[in-house]
Amino acid sequence: MSLGEGGGRASLRATAHPVRLQIMSLLTGAPMTAAEVARELGLTHANASYHLRNLLAAGLIVQAGEEKIRGGVAKRYRYDTTRDHPPNDPGQRRALFVALGNELIRRAASGRFGEKNGLLGDGEFWVDPETWVEIRAKFRDLVDELHRAAQPPRTPGTVRTSTTVAMFEMES
Repeated sequence: MSLGEGGGRASLRATAHPVRLQIMSLLTGAPMTAAEVARELGLTHANASYHLRNLLAAGLIVQAGEEKIRGGVAKRYRYDTTRDHPPNDPGQRRALFVALGNELIRRAASGRFGEKNGLLGDGEFWVDPETWVEIRAKFRDLVDELHRAAQPPRTPGTVRTSTTVAMFEMES
């Protein structure tokens, strides 16, 4: 997931809660109502609505239509993957990487780590600036491709996966 600029500090506060990161991931595959999010994550409808309102106010999700359900109107929300601009403030970016690290810990608890089920790469590399820019762009393209390929939760014939990419320059 890449996080939209949508208000800097508001965006960071919105993603500070682990449930909101899960919601943003869910909304990548398909627009969902608060009731659908609640069912998928085991939340109350009120709790899901609360988190969706926070994400919407921070500009991290968008409304993707409305539908009539049992005499009422349910709003559908989606994560806007085209808004690919993390916060500009270095402190906010650092906190976002920490939040994503915590989300990786949560996801790893339900991971399948057989021989063919994962990819892990890690390192501190010294590369020339041009190579850094090229490789970072390739990763961005691959993450965008995954976002475009995402399906609604539990779609038949799909597998649930976790992808976290954290790339940043370090101080020398």
